Amino acid sequence: MKLEVQIKSLPDSPGVYQYYDRLDKLLYIGKAKNLKKRVSSYFTKHHENGKTRVLVKKIASIKHIVVETETDALLLENNLIKKYQPKYNVLLKDDKTYPWICIKKEAFPRVFLTRNLWKDGSEYYGPYTSVKTVRALLSLIKELYPLRSCAYNLSSENIGSRKYKVCLEYHIKNCKGACEGLQSEQDYDQDVKEIRNIIKGHFGSSLKRFEKLMFDFAQKAEFEEAHKIKEKIEMLSNYQARSTVVNPSITNVDIFSIVSDESFAYVNFLKITNGAIIQSHTVEIKKKLDEDDKSLLELAIVEIRDRFHSTSTEIYTPFKVEIGDIVKVTVPKQGDKKRIVELSIRNAKYFRQERFKQIQIVDPDRHTKRIMAQMQKDLRLSEEPRHIECFDNSNIQGSHPVAACVVFKNGKADKKEYRHFNIKTVEGPDDYASMEEVVHRRYKRLLEEGADLPQLIVIDGGKGQLSSALKSLDLLGLRGKIAIIGIAKRLEEIYYPGDPIPLYLDKKSESLKIIQQLRNEAHRFGINHHRNKRSKGAINSDLSNISGIGEKTVLTLLKKFKSIKRLKTATFEDLEQLIGKDKASKISQHFKIEQPPKSTA
Repeated sequence: MKLEVQIKSLPDSPGVYQYYDRLDKLLYIGKAKNLKKRVSSYFTKHHENGKTRVLVKKIASIKHIVVETETDALLLENNLIKKYQPKYNVLLKDDKTYPWICIKKEAFPRVFLTRNLWKDGSEYYGPYTSVKTVRALLSLIKELYPLRSCAYNLSSENIGSRKYKVCLEYHIKNCKGACEGLQSEQDYDQDVKEIRNIIKGHFGSSLKRFEKLMFDFAQKAEFEEAHKIKEKIEMLSNYQARSTVVNPSITNVDIFSIVSDESFAYVNFLKITNGAIIQSHTVEIKKKLDEDDKSLLELAIVEIRDRFHSTSTEIYTPFKVEIGDIVKVTVPKQGDKKRIVELSIRNAKYFRQERFKQIQIVDPDRHTKRIMAQMQKDLRLSEEPRHIECFDNSNIQGSHPVAACVVFKNGKADKKEYRHFNIKTVEGPDDYASMEEVVHRRYKRLLEEGADLPQLIVIDGGKGQLSSALKSLDLLGLRGKIAIIGIAKRLEEIYYPGDPIPLYLDKKSESLKIIQQLRNEAHRFGINHHRNKRSKGAINSDLSNISGIGEKTVLTLLKKFKSIKRLKTATFEDLEQLIGKDKASKISQHFKIEQPPKSTA
């Protein structure tokens, strides 16, 4: 059946569509509220993303599954993607086996960490994303409630027949000796009930019980025991204080947020109970097509809730998502709910920064590709700016006008390629004419040498300096062959040739940071050259006026002292050793440097 016929025959119903190539290989799985509209859009609109265009060209046939609701479509899409893993679908990869806290189904239940879930009727809490968190929680529980750690079968028959004896754990007060009947099952089960509440984030009943015990011991003048209970209350209160992040009335809620760049998205998940974070996890998603944040977050919500067996009835997100009637979706506008979503976003951003640092160390090429792709998109370039050159002028009231060109390759400074320019054809402080001169000189030389040209030129200045640089590119026939922008200092506006409206990049974007680094580096490099030139000019002029001091001596002093200021701090002995006694005496007299007294012998 022809593709056009398949598309026209699709129903206006919710469902899942599957794209296949000519070899009947599954390429992509997607969900839709309206199958006909969604699938038709692939073939009727122009796709900016190259991968999407390639996908559309490869589609030879379409299959679909109709479902009752959009929610059913979302769940079915998630299951099919996990099962078939098509080439063009994003995958939330995670091969970790997460730790759980198990309350074993047995007489006198043990409480322990496990990575295996057995269908034996035991209670499992988690999964937790950090073993460290589980161990800290179990350590707290052990301090509060002395439970057994042995694997004995503590049936009433075995205890009654005195089959077991207490071990070292009993003697060091980590266990109350249930194996010998020294602790009743009712008392033990009360401890387990409170442990269950603590794991869930409910601390109230445990605190009340310990407070009552403390007062009972105090009334009996058993102050040592009362103090032990007080320490447990403080321990539990401190744990609760560390865990509580917002209003305790926010309970049984999942928080989801997303941050993304050109190639990856990062989705953070927080589970909140009584205002306390009891779970936190962030996943990295590699984009395959031009997926937007909304569709990626919807996919991640379904997958993460399934992975962590979440039963929360409400989720908070930074923007509206459509996941059907699975749960209530809230987009908080203010207050504690808004703050907890912002906390989730911060967690996603921190995770993203950590990944960047790791990638820079482990896979620097991937890091460079990501930044270059982002710059290409942000600056609306036709190719990645692997080679960038930035120009800046330096002069003070027209004296010693100079310019600097700095070079960045793959987002990093290539200092051996930096160049200084002394302005030759311009008189007076004319930044525009100076810029025109240095840009012309730079690229005329590169063309003559057959050297590589940059993909991007950055001009430190606004529309005036940019226009001057363009004149030089026109003369050299390079206009349109090299992208060129100007950056104005005041508001960091970015100007393009022929466009009066500047571009404003996000102040935190990596693209703007690299452009700022270029501009600052060009300014620093140019200022240093300007200072050196002024210093040499000043010292040369001053020394040449001293009778008996020739050009060779001036060059010797220039090489040694660099400036008049440094020369004035020299001693007579320093000068004598460098240029001889007679010339040292003349220099010392001129600059009033103290000389040794003349011999009277």
